[in-house]
Amino acid sequence: MVAAASSTPSPDHLRLLVKVARMYHERGVRQPEIAAHLNMSQPRVSRLLKEAVDRGVVRTVVVSPDGVHAELEDALVERYGLRDAVVVEVEGAGADVIPALAAATATYLDATLKGGDVIGVSSWSATLLEAVKVMRAKTSSVAGEVVQLVGGSGSPEVQLHATRLAGRLAELTGARPVFAPSAALVGSRELRDLLSQEPAMADVIQSWSRLTLALLGIGSLDPSPLLRRSGNAITDRDQEQLRKLGAVGDVCARYFDADGNPVDAPFNDRLIGIGPDQLHEVERRIGVAGGMDKVAAIRGAVRGGWINILITDVEVARHLLSQRLAR
Repeated sequence: MVAAASSTPSPDHLRLLVKVARMYHERGVRQPEIAAHLNMSQPRVSRLLKEAVDRGVVRTVVVSPDGVHAELEDALVERYGLRDAVVVEVEGAGADVIPALAAATATYLDATLKGGDVIGVSSWSATLLEAVKVMRAKTSSVAGEVVQLVGGSGSPEVQLHATRLAGRLAELTGARPVFAPSAALVGSRELRDLLSQEPAMADVIQSWSRLTLALLGIGSLDPSPLLRRSGNAITDRDQEQLRKLGAVGDVCARYFDADGNPVDAPFNDRLIGIGPDQLHEVERRIGVAGGMDKVAAIRGAVRGGWINILITDVEVARHLLSQRLAR
């Protein structure tokens, strides 16, 4: 607070403060015009306007427009220790929420990508695929690499989706695409080890150590239609075992329980993808998911620190805040 505001002003001075403040804030009169009208210098007008704020004569109030949920976003950040949160105005489940989440993700990336980022991206997310479709191309390079975080190979019918996701995001950000030339889930641990030593796959694995941002879908126990068609989905038997272990969802095919603790899935040693410890070391981990069918998975992901930035819908946000955080 300025020194002038520490003393008790005279009634005449207060009247002048109010007069200047109303001319500027209510009537939209510019400072030079106020100075001319009141026969005073413009610097004095500027000082009076600042004093009006310091004394509480002028108070700034931010009013969120309809469809903007800043209070929910702030509450999610505080409750779950997130770095940031984005809540979109849409309700529903499954494919109903994808367009709104995709648009919000595209806008968030457009505003927050910085030069030199190394971006990791989930291969089999319909929401992320939709996000890159609506994202605007940057006028200059804002990323060095875009890297697939799990195996991007699958059935020819849908493999194009995984390739398009990484390739298009690289094109939009001026980055080099780094594709994972392998399935996410292979037949044995030995095959995983052999494939991981192949030069192309080794390049991908090396890129994971340089990540500054991870763009992640959050999956429930029921595989998405895209993942199921890719041939990388877990079997019904594995799904039943995961339920018995308390799993509620996954990030990059790494499953966790309701508290976000990793689950020792029977197929972990057959996965080709970034591991939990390495993923948790990435500075910004953006999780994009919505719909009440995914609320348990989303809650587990934020509790376990799998993500530290959440983009979700208003119904899920309210549900997350209605639940006790105690474990």
